[in-house]
Amino acid sequence: MKVRGSRSREEIVAFLEAQTIPVRLGCRTPAGHPWMVSLWYRHRSIETDENGSGTENDGWVLECATSVSADVVASLRETPEISFEVSTNDPPYAGVRGRGEASIEPDPEKAVLRDLLERYLGSTDSELARTLLDEDREEVTITLEPAVVYGWDFSDRM
Repeated sequence: MKVRGSRSREEIVAFLEAQTIPVRLGCRTPAGHPWMVSLWYRHRSIETDENGSGTENDGWVLECATSVSADVVASLRETPEISFEVSTNDPPYAGVRGRGEASIEPDPEKAVLRDLLERYLGSTDSELARTLLDEDREEVTITLEPAVVYGWDFSDRM
């Protein structure tokens, strides 16, 4: 993964782990039109192999959860190339954006969704959580694997 901008690799990871701002995910529809969707995410480090070397994405991904029937799933299956941004909406502005590829895997136990509900809502006790965790709802994990990331923090300028 290439890192650009004013933030170090470590600062980018710390920012992504600290924020509960949805990721804005840019992709293409099956008809080829640009499209953007906001999704909850979690940062996850990638295990290194026994030689201590990581993967091409340098050790981390963003994971999102959604219904298997969501339009974004069809779009990503057709064209997995993505862009993304996680950024603050209020000054001082800071964030991370990048591009890469998405992959989709079934999540029959809804493990990623449960973790996201805890991260963004604080529990799985709400009506929204119960609706999303319904046993009849088929869930998938969308994994965003960055190729290039750009981090910025305008705190010093504002």
